[in-house]
Amino acid sequence: MMAPAATALGFELRVLAEAEDVSAVSAVSTSPVGDYKDLQTLLDFADGLDVMTFDHEHVPTDHLRALLAAGVNVQPGPDALLNAQDKLVMRAAIDSLGLPNPIWAAVADVAALVDFGEETGWPVVLKMPRGGYDGKGVRIIDSAEAAEEAAPWFEAMSPLLAEAKVEFSRELSALVARTPGGEARAWPVVHTIQVDGVCDEVIAPALDIPLEVAAAAEDAALRVATELGVTGVMAAELFETPGSGVGFLINELAMRPHNTGHWTQDGSVTSQFEQHLRAVLDLPLGATDILGPVVVMKNFLGGDNQDLFSAYPAALASEPAAKVHCYGKSVRPGRKIGHVNLVGTSTDDVDSVRQRATRVAAIIRDGRVPTEESARISEENA
Repeated sequence: MMAPAATALGFELRVLAEAEDVSAVSAVSTSPVGDYKDLQTLLDFADGLDVMTFDHEHVPTDHLRALLAAGVNVQPGPDALLNAQDKLVMRAAIDSLGLPNPIWAAVADVAALVDFGEETGWPVVLKMPRGGYDGKGVRIIDSAEAAEEAAPWFEAMSPLLAEAKVEFSRELSALVARTPGGEARAWPVVHTIQVDGVCDEVIAPALDIPLEVAAAAEDAALRVATELGVTGVMAAELFETPGSGVGFLINELAMRPHNTGHWTQDGSVTSQFEQHLRAVLDLPLGATDILGPVVVMKNFLGGDNQDLFSAYPAALASEPAAKVHCYGKSVRPGRKIGHVNLVGTSTDDVDSVRQRATRVAAIIRDGRVPTEESARISEENA
């Protein structure tokens, strides 16, 4: 999704693809296949690049340091990226900045996990510090007895991150971008809706959020980016906690264009994808103003319909104002394969905007129009 922005700006984009059939290959003409965990592959790929950046956080930290030592311009750098790679490092960094964190601890074994649960109260959230995403590598532990079931996790990785389970009203995301030269901009704080650990929907801006909470969340994300030396786009995922502290806690950090920022493609003056390219190249950042009173982003996952394009006539007729972004991935149940953006004309109309975006996504996912919807479209087109 950075490819259209790169083309518009006249940049040559290259992608190190994991396989010949990944969606980036169809979007970017220069997409050699290689293993990002192999240092020589990375060094060969970096030859001739002005900057190397990422669409995930899993490149080994030692490889990033070796790239820097070889003179490669890596953005964000390994010291910053480590905070998105390792949740224990992130929690310690947030504490050091005096920003709002859940109660947490590094736990080396089941006994330490039980001690943490007994001290903070059950349930607790247990996370693998590295490698987890979209709800993977996370489990809820309800009791000391249930903690015993986590023993295999400690065999695979230790220590793990234990957190007190947070009581929150909703999840938020504060998206920012920063250049190596220190210029930084924030988009409005958004409301994110998660289903089974996966981002399902985003409402921009977050409605009915106190101004002081929104301002504090933006400031916290900007401070994290500045103090940790982050470059490019960064998302700070937050728990809103009305009446407690500053009104939110920091959940996770992502140092790349992020699912909670996909609304910016059609709902902001500058999309997160263009902004990321500007930022890592140390170019002036674009405006982050929202293009309407409210913008909704609705993800769609793989479902019954294997031929997504066959559903386009019905989906696009259902809502002409919708912008569909399909990732070119093979369809598998539960896999994120695209999203729909829709700009609303009034915050009072947010429920209607959400319903309309959801309808478009459902038609593409299922390959059929609901009976009542089909009748409505026929009447409108008569």
